[in-house]
Parts: sequence; structure tokens; C-alpha cells
Amino acid sequence: MSSSALSQPTLVLNRSWFAIATTSVRHALVLVYTGAAKAIRTDTFEVHGFESWARLEVRVDEPHVCSVDARIPIPEVVVLQRFNSVPRQRVAFSRRNLTRRDRNLCQYCGRRPRDSELSIDHVLPRSRGGSTSWENCVLACAPCNRRKADRLPREVGLKLLKKPAQPPWSPIHEVPLGRVRPSWERFLPASERGAAGA
Repeated sequence: MSSSALSQPTLVLNRSWFAIATTSVRHALVLVYTGAAKAIRTDTFEVHGFESWARLEVRVDEPHVCSVDARIPIPEVVVLQRFNSVPRQRVAFSRRNLTRRDRNLCQYCGRRPRDSELSIDHVLPRSRGGSTSWENCVLACAPCNRRKADRLPREVGLKLLKKPAQPPWSPIHEVPLGRVRPSWERFLPASERGAAGA
């Protein structure tokens, strides 16, 4: 198994089976090996410690890691054995997450230009004390950004499509598109299903 496979995400549940984070497959195996977590067979919901997990038969198409004398399935979901809280987490402010929040739309005119034609605009310009935050930044196309320049939207006749705010999704869903495992869906609240890959 390549090192890139070991860096793929594994969903982490707290002791009450509530999704709280993602970690790498490598770290998930360490958690299971040390007894801090157990691996969940997502098709049957069986819970395994490291020894019983390592003895599972690996299906032909199933991703796995090889030890000296065994093939060990990659855990897609693990459940922590002691931690039962839900950590307070904020979605990291980044261009990728801002693009996702604003759905690749200019927040002034509603156009969807190419990514290279979108920039981050400070609603209250930095020169006037505006911060780089979820509540003050939006995507803007080049024409709207030039028109607004270093002014407030209302000063140039622009209006926001919606008030900027921190995204409602969990940091669990910051996993890049294409790396979210279908088996996670059954462990996520109904309101968040599909958000991980949005």
C-alpha cells in the first residue's frame, strides 16, 4: 500500500458514534493499535480491536496495508473508546472554503466566471479597518472588484447577494472532493449528508 493511501481520510466518531473529525488512515491505525479507538466494519457495523481487525479477510477489491505476514484492511471509520465530547470547531478560513461557501459565484452580480477571474473582496475594505474573516469576505468577479475598489458596496451601487457568514458545515466536511468515502454517509446526521462532498 502506498504512502498516499495511508494519508487518505478516515472518519473519527466519539464514543457515542457521533462524527467529530477526520484523520489519516495512518493515524487511525495507530489509534486502533494503541487501543484508543476501534475500527468499524462499515458494512456490518462490527467493532474490532487491532488484533481482530488484522485477522479479517481482505476482499479482493478492498484497500489494505501489508505487514510482514498479513494484509490488513484500511479502516474507513473508527470510534474512540474514551472521548465522548463534541469539540467546538470552526471551519478554516481559506480561499477553497470561501469558494465553496459562495458556490463560485460573484456575490455582487451573481455571475460564475472561471476560478482565475474570481478574487476575495473585503466588504469593509482593509484600509477602513475591515478584517479578513468569514463575515467580511466574499468572492467577487474582476469587473465588480474593480468597480468596488476601496469603497463600500453601497457607495458604488453594489448589493450583496447574501450577508457573508461562517459556513454551517463541520470541519469534517473540509475533506477535498473525491476523498470522501461513501461509507461515511450512514454516520453523518441527515442534515449533513452530501455536504461532505459538496
